[in-house]
Amino acid sequence: MATITDITTEELLSQADAFIDAHWEEIVREIGTLVAVPSIVDFTRATAEDPSGPEAHEGLRASVDLAQRLGFNAWDDAGEIGIADLEGERDEQLALICHADVVTPGVGWTSDPWTLERREGFLIGRGVIDDKGPLVISLYCMKFFQEWCERTGARLPYTLRMLMGTNEETGTMRDVRYYLEHYSAPAFLFTPDNAFPACYGEKGQFDCAIMSPAIIDGRIVDFTTGDSSTNAVPSQAALVVYADIANLPAAEGIEITDAGDGCARLVATGRGGHASLPEGTVNAIDMLVKYALANGLCNPAEEAYLRMIGRIMDSTDGSSIGVDSQDEYFGGLTCIVGTIHREQGRMRITIDIRYPTSTTGEELLAKFQALAAEAGATVELTGGLPPFLTKPDSPAIQALAAAYREATGFDGEPFTIGGGTYAREFPCAASFGPEDPHDAYPDWVGPMHGADEGVSEESLKRAMRVYILTIARLMQIDLTKLGA
Repeated sequence: MATITDITTEELLSQADAFIDAHWEEIVREIGTLVAVPSIVDFTRATAEDPSGPEAHEGLRASVDLAQRLGFNAWDDAGEIGIADLEGERDEQLALICHADVVTPGVGWTSDPWTLERREGFLIGRGVIDDKGPLVISLYCMKFFQEWCERTGARLPYTLRMLMGTNEETGTMRDVRYYLEHYSAPAFLFTPDNAFPACYGEKGQFDCAIMSPAIIDGRIVDFTTGDSSTNAVPSQAALVVYADIANLPAAEGIEITDAGDGCARLVATGRGGHASLPEGTVNAIDMLVKYALANGLCNPAEEAYLRMIGRIMDSTDGSSIGVDSQDEYFGGLTCIVGTIHREQGRMRITIDIRYPTSTTGEELLAKFQALAAEAGATVELTGGLPPFLTKPDSPAIQALAAAYREATGFDGEPFTIGGGTYAREFPCAASFGPEDPHDAYPDWVGPMHGADEGVSEESLKRAMRVYILTIARLMQIDLTKLGA
């Protein structure tokens, strides 16, 4: 009887190509079925039956239905998470995880975000790359091995499990926490929700807010970024102050208008970006802070607070306030101010830090408390996660990267990121494709979370090829020793 170790790489990839070609039109239709479900999390409408809201649960039901139609033992567990199994020789599992929830469409679409469009070799629709397209191709990769087992009469060494989540986009990842409370963690897991060749680590996350003291007789009427995106460098901010606009000098990137009642309104336009990649951004809050300080638009208490937050924004690596840190895996820390608002006579900013293993959340909190105290401000810890790391020389990470190179012919080395995926919730995991740094897309193809979200059909086919080879390689490793 043939086993998965008997088949050569060439034979396996040849069989994978034939399978992908035979099922591709079916795969595209199934992606369209999932895209048609507006599976946005809405905790305000959550119930015991729909813990992430009815639309998110409908996305989960559609995913589990696909798994069942493909012939897997699959179930929806309490509306929290979906599970599909291909049983192996051992109970220990090699698992994949994707999420069925998506972000809101937003504006700027040239087609209906809930209707899959095929356009010049690309699939366009909300979720085609994040994460419904990857979810469908992952289930079909399992289908490949199911057919292989039926054809050969053999079983895979480990149980192959697919997990389908419901609230990854909210950042809460309560679906995974529910899962780990009720099931044992897989021996190894990868999530198709990142880029190739393999991501083996995610920086720690430290989030806090710094509140000014109550300001009496202040000159600042309002200071806001207008939204609540704490994990992004703001591209626009507005400041309203008591001032005569005739006495305010012009400044590049700042529009100054009369706000009435003796006030001036200043709107700064900078260059935004994700908190984990702040290099090259221009923080609109910082533009207004510098302008206000240079032109004496504050009383002493306001000035002390603005000087303090200005120091934070003088760098994006934390060096201006002495929290910079780096290690061999993640490189340097990043630090940004994401939002500012004035509430009940106080100003409040939010801080987003992504940090390497060379510091800790506790150390960062202590430094921010000392910094804030100098301006009479207070610090509120609003969130945090330690760094997640699977060593790059791990047999599993090396297997992922090697399978990618062999299946595609492309080069590339494992990397780390400042963002976060499902991988960090598991003891031994990685994020792995399907985005490929070697792909060049036309401008009309939008990114994940953006308008006209799109993915190349060839990219998804290539990813399936990679995943099939990767699963076969991981099945040949002693996965039970990876976390030792």
